[in-house]
Amino acid sequence: MAMTYRIAPSILSADFARLGEEVKNVIAAGSDWIHFDVMDNHYVPNLTFGPMICSALKPHAKTAAGVAVPIDVHLMVQPVDALAAAFADAGADLISFHPDASGHVHRSIQAIKAKGCKAGLVFNPAEPLDVLDWVIEDIDLVLIMSVNPGFGGQSFIDSALRKIEDVRRRITASGKDIRLEVDGGIKVDNIRRVADAGADTFVAGSAIFGKPDYKAVVDAMRVALS
Repeated sequence: MAMTYRIAPSILSADFARLGEEVKNVIAAGSDWIHFDVMDNHYVPNLTFGPMICSALKPHAKTAAGVAVPIDVHLMVQPVDALAAAFADAGADLISFHPDASGHVHRSIQAIKAKGCKAGLVFNPAEPLDVLDWVIEDIDLVLIMSVNPGFGGQSFIDSALRKIEDVRRRITASGKDIRLEVDGGIKVDNIRRVADAGADTFVAGSAIFGKPDYKAVVDAMRVALS
């Protein structure tokens, strides 16, 4: 079965003074999802944006033809549940969280899905995957961090490739349609290796927003994936 690849620019690297315009521009460039990196200055040492920004950007997250583009929220926050609910109300389509930030992982997943959103789990570079075995039937997405969370513009950690391979085996064994997303240091020159390890969804921040021509970068990523 042919893999469907998705490219999800992270607005953490966008021009914050022109966020609505930036979202429209990366969608026009051919992006599939809009990725929100939510940091709370508690679970990670940085503070980014809350549900109000998500709500404000929701009307901009559509193609020129008016088709809604999914908003993919990655919560680097602790505790999880209240902010997950607030982002669901603000228009998020997918909400992922770190299992070590939740007191009850299964309950947090259920709460996200009860709001009508898809739920995902995020694993940090040095974090084991054990919890995945107990909840893989209940989730829609696994996000592997290929950098340590908290800052944009970091370099890809190669051991993430082994973890991606491991997660792909588990997803295949489950028989479920679960997206395998990777976030951190994704660029045109390594996206193919990451795909070969089993990833199908790619978060890219500075690799896209750091260049003058967003479409040229997205097109080059598609060529590398083809």
